[in-house]
Amino acid sequence: MTSLPPAALHTEAVPALDLLTVPQVMARLQLGRSAVYDLLRTGQLASITLGRARRIPAHALTDFVHARLEQEAA
Repeated sequence: MTSLPPAALHTEAVPALDLLTVPQVMARLQLGRSAVYDLLRTGQLASITLGRARRIPAHALTDFVHARLEQEAA
């Protein structure tokens, strides 16, 4: 029986996480840079910081949109 290298096991066990840049979020939401940074600053849109770079998980953007839709429906 052959076994996979540890790196191959690790990549299969952990799903890929899509991280978006601020310009990508700007394009998807059709908002300006200041508006996106305001959403990040107020905590309405979750993000992580890697060094000096800000990244937004794709699921956080989806969650934000769903929350806004629910607010509008209420």
